[in-house]
Amino acid sequence: MPDAADCRRSVYLILTAVALAVCVARVFGAENVYEPSRHTAPEGGYSAIPPDPPRHWPSARPEPTPMFSSNDKSRWATVRALVDDHTYAIGRRVYPDGRDPKRFSDEGIVTEPQFKSLDIVLRPLGESATGRQVREFYSSKPPLFPTLVAGEYWLLKRFLGWDMVRDRFRVIPTIILTVNVLPFFVYLVLLARLIEDSGRTDLGRLLAFTTAALGTYLITFSGTLNNHSPAAYCVLFAAYPLVRAIHEKRDMTPTGYLCCGFFAALSATFDLPASAFLAALGLPLLIAQPRKTLLFFAPAALVPVVALLACNYAALGQVLPAYSEFGGPWYNFEGSHWAKRGTPAGKGIDFNTEPTPVYAFHLLFGHHGWFSLTPVWLLALGGLVTLSFRSAADVQRLFQRPGNAGATGGTRGTGWTRELFAAMTLVVSSVVFVFYLSRTQSYNYGGFTSGPRWLFWLIPLWVLAIPPLADRLARWRVGRLVAVVLLAFSVFSVFYPAVNPWRHPWILNLLEFSGVLRY
Repeated sequence: MPDAADCRRSVYLILTAVALAVCVARVFGAENVYEPSRHTAPEGGYSAIPPDPPRHWPSARPEPTPMFSSNDKSRWATVRALVDDHTYAIGRRVYPDGRDPKRFSDEGIVTEPQFKSLDIVLRPLGESATGRQVREFYSSKPPLFPTLVAGEYWLLKRFLGWDMVRDRFRVIPTIILTVNVLPFFVYLVLLARLIEDSGRTDLGRLLAFTTAALGTYLITFSGTLNNHSPAAYCVLFAAYPLVRAIHEKRDMTPTGYLCCGFFAALSATFDLPASAFLAALGLPLLIAQPRKTLLFFAPAALVPVVALLACNYAALGQVLPAYSEFGGPWYNFEGSHWAKRGTPAGKGIDFNTEPTPVYAFHLLFGHHGWFSLTPVWLLALGGLVTLSFRSAADVQRLFQRPGNAGATGGTRGTGWTRELFAAMTLVVSSVVFVFYLSRTQSYNYGGFTSGPRWLFWLIPLWVLAIPPLADRLARWRVGRLVAVVLLAFSVFSVFYPAVNPWRHPWILNLLEFSGVLRY
């Protein structure tokens, strides 16, 4: 008879195969679909919820494309420009007479229907001797990630002759498999090991792994180019050597410190608020093991950070990202989507002006809620709170005995314990949530997105927090039922946007069609 661990490993394998099959199907089945409900009805037609702003059904068949939204099109435009045009500029605005700012014409990649995007900035480049002025368009997204993707596109074009426009249904799925699906496979393999070590019951372990495989928005966004999925994978890759060391009550190897620093910093270059995670890992390690942290963790962390700053400078002529210019002339140029703010045209979720408490509620428990869309996180929250209350003594020992965290318990070596890791997760999550509450100009929930995408990089940390409370619920039949129901609703939210991940969550759609709320 196989033991329980062998049975669980078989379940992990089956769930991994199913999750990867779902992701691959999303990648190869990706095609932007025109949905009638998002377009203005013909005169005399019926439309229960009119689109806002009005959208008109195309008079001719659009070119098919595996790109979905302004978000991913903006990144793909940069990838194409780097390889095909050898520049970060994705278009130009030409003023024949530099003295007349109202006369201009736009040209380049960003003007093509398949690459047209709202996520662009426009900066001045100067004036020629004849008075002709040219300003260039750039993606508003941080350039490091598109630069890495461009490397793969260059290889596909150089050795296979594939072109992103002509062979878009070859180039784009191949790259998406590389950046989304293959890392997801490694992510699940590593998570299975950590969950097996941290769980105490079959329910706790299997619930956590099923959530990781099928119950988070990493599945939803597996078929589209986005920064949140790679950021989440990098968070786990950074945490893995540390959590393994905690479970085995030992110090990390030099390779562990290198991986921890490199991937934590790389996650921050993909999703800038993940800088909080980088700092939260580095400070305790610096206190407990200053020599190894300075020799291995810090230099490895500098590599992606320097690369991001270098790409920013190469693209924009400054080390700060385009995001730093939000609200200024780089964003508010004539014809810009963001220039509509404060005007009658500034309607919809992108220009939401609701009070901060309302925004906070919807980001946690409302239509874009972390807990309402993925209610299995309520179990993770219980585990985080329970473990965090026990972490005070670990923090005290960490500061009292720097560099020598003791010879007993989980504090040996790295200075970390399971309880301290849970407290870190809770603190980092709270810091990120408060950060977005402070961005009063960006109360838009991430635009058209099926979930709270700005928080997706926290997913692996919360998956690891599921087993403690789930193990307790496993003692009672009602507890087991509650746990699987929470998971079922999470899976429903994840698979609801079957056609396009860049759409509203099911809760907001329900509120709109019920007439309760409309942005």
